[in-house]
Amino acid sequence: MSTITLTEVSRHYASATVLNSVSLTALEAHVLALLGPSGSGKSTILRLIAGLEPLDAGEIRIGEKRVSAPGFTLPAEARRVGMVFQDYALFPHLTAATNVAFGLDRLPRAEREELALRWLDRVGLGKRAHAFPHELSGGEQQRVALARALAPQPRAILLDEPFSGLDPVLRAELRDVTLNAVRETKTTTLFVTHDAEEALMVADRLAILQAGRLLQEAAPRYAYDHPASPEAAAALGPVNMFVGRVQNGAVTTPFGDVAAPGLAEGSNARVVVRAEAIALTPGRNARIADVRPHGANDLVRIEADGVIWDALTPARTQLGERTNAVLQPAGSFVFSAPSP
Repeated sequence: MSTITLTEVSRHYASATVLNSVSLTALEAHVLALLGPSGSGKSTILRLIAGLEPLDAGEIRIGEKRVSAPGFTLPAEARRVGMVFQDYALFPHLTAATNVAFGLDRLPRAEREELALRWLDRVGLGKRAHAFPHELSGGEQQRVALARALAPQPRAILLDEPFSGLDPVLRAELRDVTLNAVRETKTTTLFVTHDAEEALMVADRLAILQAGRLLQEAAPRYAYDHPASPEAAAALGPVNMFVGRVQNGAVTTPFGDVAAPGLAEGSNARVVVRAEAIALTPGRNARIADVRPHGANDLVRIEADGVIWDALTPARTQLGERTNAVLQPAGSFVFSAPSP
């Protein structure tokens, strides 16, 4: 079994807490995306799983085997975990083929070379087998790094923002190559990214992190439709926020009411509305303050009672005109808020 389980894992550097009692599970043969901004603890989780540093509390298991606990860290080479770094970390003095073959040293030389070439073919680099890293583009180097990580048939592979330095077209192409490879080999995968769209696209499960804490772990669609907190909602795309009180089972915003099921009458609440959950219709309750093209849609800033929200809408609107904002229930959320 190659399921990876973190149970109440904490990591501290001097007086700073990088991970604070994080529990999550990367299921065998599935992709778990770790989403969060810089400093949220994503890369630290990968380093702990890889055995590159110790943890301070909790434990990590790969399958049934405990690999990390306070005072115990199974050496990285004993974990059978592959890792692909942001900077590729290829050996500059080795060709693409010998880079891939590096982790296959237990095999006979001929078999090692054959397997390396087979993996380079698999990632579309068979014709570049004898090129050195400095002769390869960034995308080609990343393919070599992926092949090198997967060739030894690891129990899991850890991808640390592997496409962050690539242009959007190449990024999408390599993402497809990577996902095809890990799913074809049924390799348990942890994929670190700060890009919400990418996380939603690659993940079977999604873990949202902020400042060393786990905000939510769920299937991507569930996390998007049922965020656990305002912060978890905001991590997955542009949102508008408003603080108000629950009256008659709803919170009134300048752009309309949002139902607040389960919250007490008169209690403070935080309203979160996704930009695409706002429909613009003919009317007078809001003013168009700004319009920016956003692909097939417009990103429209609307103003009412001094409050400005963003709406992502296919409607073609004009700066300064009046409109009605209609808040769609799907994409509108209310959370309890502490008293001021």
